[in-house]
Amino acid sequence: MPARVLIADDHRMFREGILRALPREEFTVVGETDDGQEAVRLARRLQPELALVDVAMPGLNGVDATRELKRVSPGSGVVILTMHEESPYVTEALRAGARGYVLKTQSVAELIEALRQVHKGNVYVSPGLWRDVVDSYRSGEEAPPDPLTPREREVLQLIAEGHTTKQIAEALHISFKTAESHRSHLMTKLDIHVAAGLVRYAIRRGLVQP
Repeated sequence: MPARVLIADDHRMFREGILRALPREEFTVVGETDDGQEAVRLARRLQPELALVDVAMPGLNGVDATRELKRVSPGSGVVILTMHEESPYVTEALRAGARGYVLKTQSVAELIEALRQVHKGNVYVSPGLWRDVVDSYRSGEEAPPDPLTPREREVLQLIAEGHTTKQIAEALHISFKTAESHRSHLMTKLDIHVAAGLVRYAIRRGLVQP
């Protein structure tokens, strides 16, 4: 029986390309979305065996979406799609629960192989990145610790995407006062009190694209 796949990527043409490329005897796409929060909701409902998740998505970035996705659908093997080659991004994605990490610059054949390996329970990282990941682990190098809670990261991403506090409250299904409180707390933690500074921080953390 084909493995059930959820695709989360904010580029429609890319999603359509994957749909056409996946061998139907091996994989069947049961859901697709361009939004990280919707990816989590779909995973909760569909319980896919595999989830293909882009790092840069509106609403909720791929790494945080992976963390939430694994919480609501523990049996889903997550393969991250990204343009980021830096080892801290890879290790952060693997810590979040991803089992695969594939660069968008690689071939479709590699993506299919990643899905196959993850479906078997293995870990797959694009060729050329494993050595960097191992070296990073041995040296203790990693992304600077993030002082924000998962909810504060969601709020930060939405701020960086240009949403107002009211829109953030609606998107996260929380009260205006709670959204305002999260905004105030993250600014205090980061010691950043202007929107432009928050955007720059969000870009450095890979929450949004420049």
